[in-house]
Amino acid sequence: MRNEETRQGRVVSVNLSEKKGMRKTPVEHGLAVLERGFDGDAHAGEWHRQISLLARESIDSMVARGLDVGAGDFAENITTENIDLLALPIGTLLQVGEVRLEVTQIGKTCHNRCAIYHQAGDCVMPREGIFAAVKTPGEIAVGDSISIIELGCGQASESAE
Repeated sequence: MRNEETRQGRVVSVNLSEKKGMRKTPVEHGLAVLERGFDGDAHAGEWHRQISLLARESIDSMVARGLDVGAGDFAENITTENIDLLALPIGTLLQVGEVRLEVTQIGKTCHNRCAIYHQAGDCVMPREGIFAAVKTPGEIAVGDSISIIELGCGQASESAE
């Protein structure tokens, strides 16, 4: 699925949490603040992992393994559908609702095994989640389209690092 058909997706869920280390709660919309992330989210800050994205298809793969999980359970800020997140190189610019995001990291190291890992012996976020920095602020809501503006070159811009 790594072709032109993956250039348009949709926001299935917007998820926020007040504290780190916990599942995020789905909300109807969130305010993405320039170079910070979602207003009111524990992971927001002046770093390169301001907003996290995970595909609904990745969550569905964990449900198929027998887990009772859904949007926000992997601590992702945005749950997507119909876009191949892992096909997006670092530096890719995305339009998500009113917001422009720049992909800054693919996957992550899981230092502390999360509750999902302990329940299932696996977690998809470290392998299949991506992270982005806010380049144009605004609101992101459930149902918003996700469009690829420009594919990256594999490196984040200096302001996103």
